[in-house]
Amino acid sequence: MLEALSKRLRRDEDGFTLIELMVVVLIIAILIAIAIPTFLGARERAQDKAAQSNIRNAVESAEVYYTDNEEYTADVAVMEDLEPQLDWGNANAAEGGVQIFANDQLVIARSESAAGTVYCMAKIATNDPGGTYNAGTYYARACTGAETAATVSTWQPSTAGWKA
Repeated sequence: MLEALSKRLRRDEDGFTLIELMVVVLIIAILIAIAIPTFLGARERAQDKAAQSNIRNAVESAEVYYTDNEEYTADVAVMEDLEPQLDWGNANAAEGGVQIFANDQLVIARSESAAGTVYCMAKIATNDPGGTYNAGTYYARACTGAETAATVSTWQPSTAGWKA
């Protein structure tokens, strides 16, 4: 028996045993199982940030128009001239899309991330005479397409940020 073991130890073996290969495959599978959810979460957060960035750019473009004209506009042609990188009138953020609703003193931008979350941002230039809402910037998450400049009081804007 010792002689058989000594023969085995002395001979040169090339390659790996099946067990060694299976252990390596198992370790790789465990690492992949850990990495995939982390990667998917990071991808979803990046898609959400793209939608938020699109509507920030849209509201900034609306601010430029407001500065020149003392009123907001939802005219797609005007907004395309101000910010041609955005796809105005299309809420799909994966395509750079933003919907915009406006009246004289209020603008709401809306975009849906590729992950499926809808974000809205409102900019109100002056206080409402009836006291329904105050001037400022408001954020909403999971808002619907029904928001228009006329319904901002029922939209329940929040200053708490995107998590509201």
